[in-house]
Amino acid sequence: MDPTVVGAWIAACVSVLTLIGTVITQIIGFRVSSRDAEKTAEEQRKQLDRTLAEQRTRTLNERFATAAEQLGSDKPAVQLAGVYAMAGLADDWGESRQTCVDVLCAYLQLPYVPDPGSDAPERQRLAFLARRKVRHTIIRVITAHLKRDAAVSWQGLTFGFNGVVFDGGDFRDAEFSGGSAVFDNADFSSGTVSFSRAKFSGGAVYFGGAKFSGGRVRFADAEFSGSRVSFRLIELSAGQIDFEGTRFSGSTVSFHDARFSGGKVGFGGARFSGGEISFRGAQFSGGTVDFSAADDWSVPPEFPWAATPPSGVSLPEKGDQPTA
Repeated sequence: MDPTVVGAWIAACVSVLTLIGTVITQIIGFRVSSRDAEKTAEEQRKQLDRTLAEQRTRTLNERFATAAEQLGSDKPAVQLAGVYAMAGLADDWGESRQTCVDVLCAYLQLPYVPDPGSDAPERQRLAFLARRKVRHTIIRVITAHLKRDAAVSWQGLTFGFNGVVFDGGDFRDAEFSGGSAVFDNADFSSGTVSFSRAKFSGGAVYFGGAKFSGGRVRFADAEFSGSRVSFRLIELSAGQIDFEGTRFSGSTVSFHDARFSGGKVGFGGARFSGGEISFRGAQFSGGTVDFSAADDWSVPPEFPWAATPPSGVSLPEKGDQPTA
């Protein structure tokens, strides 16, 4: 073979091999560069996520500080703004929602001067009405988040109403499902506090040691099912508690050691069809406790007497009667 041809052929092969080598090198380099680029992009994304998370946390903390400062103001109008600001923050900040709710409940636990009466100076009267509006607004906001159609549900949280003075408040249609609501040692002193159509299921509600010294507390058409509700050691000395149409089924409701020395408790239309309802150790020394118009007495409560109820207590005329 002509040496010239052989040389040309060899040169061509070398060129092809060189080209192939170059291509392979470029491919390898491209892959390495792509991996490096992907790694860099991933690190940048993570850093961006961290930055955004940190910024969000700072913003939420700033909102919390502002709302708390507003609630601590001595001006009711500013306090009202703080109520809505704290509630809005609770909606947006799921991981700290309980903390926001705790702050709202803590406001209710602050010392509260009772109604000075219509004869009080106008300035004092207006100041009282403004404070009461803030308190009732907090109750209304909490209730709105416990309703079935709430845009953001607060069910499952703990609501601390320990020692709160209630002179009115609207819990109508609230659903206490999961979590707990603690009214221990609360003082229902005046006005109307309504739990009408409220549902107590899958959680715990405590009224232990609560004092009912005036006003009216309504549980009309409320439903106790699958929950633990304690009225242990409550004191009813005046006012009225209404359980009209209340359904007691599948819950444990305790009136252990309750003291009824005045006022009125009515169970008209109530349905005792299941669960454990107990008045063990309760004292009936005054006032009236009326079960006579109960709608369903198939699973009556447990009472602390063997046969004849004490004066002021009325039972249904027919149906199974409770025994000690």
